[in-house]
Amino acid sequence: MNKIKSYIPNFVTLLNMFSGIIALFFVFENNWHKVFLFVALGIFFDFFDGLLARKLNVSGKLGLQLDSLADMITSGLVPSLTLFFLIQNALNIRVFDHFQWDIPHLLPFFGLLVALASALRLAKFNIDERQTSSFIGMPTPANTLMILSIPFLMHTSLKEIFENPYFLAVFSVISGYLLNMELPLFSLKFKNFSWRYNWEKYILLITSLIFILKFGIASLFFIILLYIFLSITANRIKN
Repeated sequence: MNKIKSYIPNFVTLLNMFSGIIALFFVFENNWHKVFLFVALGIFFDFFDGLLARKLNVSGKLGLQLDSLADMITSGLVPSLTLFFLIQNALNIRVFDHFQWDIPHLLPFFGLLVALASALRLAKFNIDERQTSSFIGMPTPANTLMILSIPFLMHTSLKEIFENPYFLAVFSVISGYLLNMELPLFSLKFKNFSWRYNWEKYILLITSLIFILKFGIASLFFIILLYIFLSITANRIKN
């Protein structure tokens, strides 16, 4: 019975990976709604595999490594290729049809830096004992949601900014930095419900709800920026 229980969290982790693989197919089709749908599903499974492992008391090294492999696809490759195609589309070229050593043909490769930064982030997380109850640097799922909101921002008044290939290339570098920066980000888990100890969580949750109801998926970009800003503010207050 215990052996069967140990397979359950790993099966959920594999569902995360499966969702990420399907999302990859939709990236190649530039079907951003379905990419977001399957990545969101993968992140949902990613949240519950660890929870199940703790509840069933079957946490182990296999689950930890499998979780990172699944995250590398869902929250590493998918956002990275998304940026690659967004930059390529903004330039109105197909890089591998007639590759040339010039800026327009090299610019989309900046998007692939996110995959490398995600791999580094996930490897560091597995061996960093400081990140048991909170995060240091941007979690890969949060970074992914931030990137996947960009195609939806292209249908807003901010279209000119988010369709600029140079902005997207620079943002790719910033995204990689955010993943591995030495900045503690507050945990979203509540140990109690007092305002004094959870003010940043309440501000983030209330603002997020308002933004999502008003602007939908496109608001995720700014919600995650707010998360970083609140974490910086909370750290300064504590210090």
